[in-house]
Amino acid sequence: MYILYGIPNCNSVQKARTWLDKHQIGYEFHDYKKAGISKAKLSRWSKQLGWENLINKKGTTWRDLDETTQNSITTQAAAIDLMLHHTSVIKRPVIELDDKVVAVRFDEAVYEQVFL
Repeated sequence: MYILYGIPNCNSVQKARTWLDKHQIGYEFHDYKKAGISKAKLSRWSKQLGWENLINKKGTTWRDLDETTQNSITTQAAAIDLMLHHTSVIKRPVIELDDKVVAVRFDEAVYEQVFL
């Protein structure tokens, strides 16, 4: 079963959920705000994708961080610590199957290739 990680009020998450529902693709929703995210999970994702591909630098959460904090995110360890404490900085949604990330963000063309 796919697991979709995100927050319910995020537009990209809503689009992804709508697309998956429309195509009758089963998934479990993991709400970062309610359930959090583990350091081990973020480490696995970082090893698969690179930590740079997990941080949403275009989002409000990143922009609201002070410049010193932003500039301190230069290693996987620093990035994981940031994502643990500010889950909204993680790109969303992240979709995983059997502990392997299959999609990050919502892109209909990618979803068609991955899920159909």
